[in-house]
Amino acid sequence: MFATSSSVADAQQSVPAPLAATKIEGPGFYHPSHKPSLSLTCQILSAPNPPAAGSRRSPSRILKMYTAKKKIHKDKDVEPTEFEETVAQALFDLENTNQELKSDLKDLFINSAVQMDISGSRKAVVIFVPYRLRKAFRKIHLRLVRELEKKFSGKDVVLIATRRILRPPKRGSAVQRPRSRTLTAVHDAMLEDVVYPAEIVGKRIRYRLDGSKLIKIFLDPKERNNTEYKLETLGGVYRKLTGKDVVFDYPITEA
Repeated sequence: MFATSSSVADAQQSVPAPLAATKIEGPGFYHPSHKPSLSLTCQILSAPNPPAAGSRRSPSRILKMYTAKKKIHKDKDVEPTEFEETVAQALFDLENTNQELKSDLKDLFINSAVQMDISGSRKAVVIFVPYRLRKAFRKIHLRLVRELEKKFSGKDVVLIATRRILRPPKRGSAVQRPRSRTLTAVHDAMLEDVVYPAEIVGKRIRYRLDGSKLIKIFLDPKERNNTEYKLETLGGVYRKLTGKDVVFDYPITEA
């Protein structure tokens, strides 16, 4: 059976791209027993599939993702954001280059990280750490924050333990909600994390005429050198996380 010119054109369109690029010569005779030549077969097998547009990643990007994932564990295996990978990579670099922090950072990781814009030109890097690791992070808090603020130049670093707030149980329910999971308890604990290493030594609440309130927190002057330079940032971070206005000050000590 002889194929028509239209059937030859259809055959050329149905074959793979490398085969279609080869001219079909001869009188137009076709039979199923015919096979492509060896050179043509090699050409088809060796032709690579073109990568999808925008899917190609540089080797440095892939290496960065691999190393950063060791220092960040998100709930439900959610993929970290690009900024979270940057923070995790900074922790990984400190673990491998800073001899002072190497042993302490070996088993530590974070849950998430976010960058916040505070009033003016101030920015904050807020890092959430697992609650069960909060004591280990506090052990190296000053050294770790100092090194991270060097890497994120011009930004204040704040470490906060991850906590969950539970809803009040339904009326008549026998389930008891732990005191540490209430909204008030979580916000108070978060405030202690924000001002660490300073301790809260006093608190005053001022009620405004419009019904709002301003919380004034007095901090231990012993840690003044480590906290005074970023009091504005600490207040802005706490306001964004809880919606509460707070200002920090140090009690006046008598000479």
